[in-house]
Amino acid sequence: MASGALSPQDRDDALRALRDTTEPGRELDILIVGGGVVGVGAALDAVTRGLTTGIVEARDWASGTSSRSSKLIHGGLRYLEMLDFALVQEALKERGLLIQRIAPHLVKPVPFLYPLTRRFVERPYVGAGIALYDAMSMTGGNSRGVPFHKHLSRKGTLRAAPSLKDDAMVGSIRYYDAQVDDARYVVNMVRTAQHYGARAANRVSVVDFLREGERVVGARVKDQESGDVFEIRAKQVVNATGVWTDETQAMVTDRGQMKVRASKGIHLVVPRDRFQSTVGLILRTEKSVLFVIPWGRHWIIGTTDTDWDLDKAHPAATSKDIDYVLEHVNKVLKRPLTREDVEGVYAGLRPLLAGENDSTAKLSREHVVAHPVPGLVVVAGGKWTTYRVMAKDAVDEATRALDEKVPESCTETVPLLGAEGYRAAWNMRAKLADDAGVHVARVEHLLQRFGTQATEVLDLIREDPSLGRPLPGADDYLRAEVVFAVTHEGARHVDDVLTRRTRISIESWDRGVSAAPVVVELMAPFLGWSEQQAEREVTHYRARVEAERLSQEQPDDVSADSARMGVHDIVPLS
Repeated sequence: MASGALSPQDRDDALRALRDTTEPGRELDILIVGGGVVGVGAALDAVTRGLTTGIVEARDWASGTSSRSSKLIHGGLRYLEMLDFALVQEALKERGLLIQRIAPHLVKPVPFLYPLTRRFVERPYVGAGIALYDAMSMTGGNSRGVPFHKHLSRKGTLRAAPSLKDDAMVGSIRYYDAQVDDARYVVNMVRTAQHYGARAANRVSVVDFLREGERVVGARVKDQESGDVFEIRAKQVVNATGVWTDETQAMVTDRGQMKVRASKGIHLVVPRDRFQSTVGLILRTEKSVLFVIPWGRHWIIGTTDTDWDLDKAHPAATSKDIDYVLEHVNKVLKRPLTREDVEGVYAGLRPLLAGENDSTAKLSREHVVAHPVPGLVVVAGGKWTTYRVMAKDAVDEATRALDEKVPESCTETVPLLGAEGYRAAWNMRAKLADDAGVHVARVEHLLQRFGTQATEVLDLIREDPSLGRPLPGADDYLRAEVVFAVTHEGARHVDDVLTRRTRISIESWDRGVSAAPVVVELMAPFLGWSEQQAEREVTHYRARVEAERLSQEQPDDVSADSARMGVHDIVPLS
């Protein structure tokens, strides 16, 4: 088995192995295009069935939709209202698996209040729905991993959330779902796939598909870091490019074309002390629902649901989007939140399967797998929570066309790196802290981000105590985490570290600007950066933050997109 690390050397090795697939008898069984949660899930699914597997991602792992979600792993309480029982049941089963077995270090139960605003009639109706939600999570012999719901009176509701207006609700029901650091989960899963033998390389984009007659037999790709273009050959290619599905498909055929529409959802991040509550909230809006989600020392508040047909790499939040979210959350808070309370803002795109209806809220969250031409499988739609099922379905479809008998999916039983022994490590956290000479709160933070692999981060601090210091303007994160991001987690640029390996870009007031020079200093030796390249990295990150801030002052999507597009992705000096 491979190291489970994504160091610069590991990336070079993966690229070498992918190039070698053009030699006779060396082609891959499966090449996956797209390094979001579904693509990476498919890579792990394929490689653990014994298939030779490659995966390429045009930018960074999880850099699109998969790092910009509401960070919830949930059954979809509102899908119950739509009577979509199968989708809810499937999602609840996955929630239990993720909390209990696959990633207990990354997926945690989180309590929510469902507010009741009408006396008498609402409680039995909503209560029955939430009771059904709890009951459905028990089916199939799968462990729930979260507590059962509880009815609260108005007084009990205000005790749980003292900052709510006294007349905001007549009572509530407290229920549990789960949350995840979505980008960390994806990078952890790529490492797990690499550990089992997948060849994984980020910053590698597909420029064309290879064809023999009608059949797709691989892809022509470009290494964005070096500019090299080369071919990768594979028996089957899986297109898991999310909101880019239409563009990727168009390289091959317009036959059997799935239409994927992008819906923009924005989230605000505010400090935890801006209002008092021990639980999250789910609030109804005229269009959808608004979540207020506990997130460490912060709250995440979102989301919106609007059509987006502009730049897909960097969707922009507008001033109107931000006002919409503030207006709705302020309806229930004693002290209203203002723009000054907002630390971070992020916007993401949901890949929805386009239907006849014009409203994105009504488009399908269900996923579809298709085989439009021989050698190419497409997977699209779905929810973050059910990524594993989507990945399994895509690989099932691809293996039907392979000659040899392929084993069934086993990812239900494959824990991610850092999951094995996590609860024991958590129980031993005080001893780990003593041994490493750091505060126990630091060890808890590392365990919740790296699981049992936190010991490897602590080893870095033992070797170089200066790595035990926090990053400027981002006290929660240690310098050792930056080193680990480059040596183990495939980070290639400052943006990768500040936006995805950590969440400093949305959690700190200056959005990571003061941390950037230190991050560059820590990354440079491992990536062989010249002084000039290091300087460009800092300058680029600052410009990116400025462009995002400017876009968030714009009144509409077109002007926000134009402001954000002033800064493109960084490429290395040639």
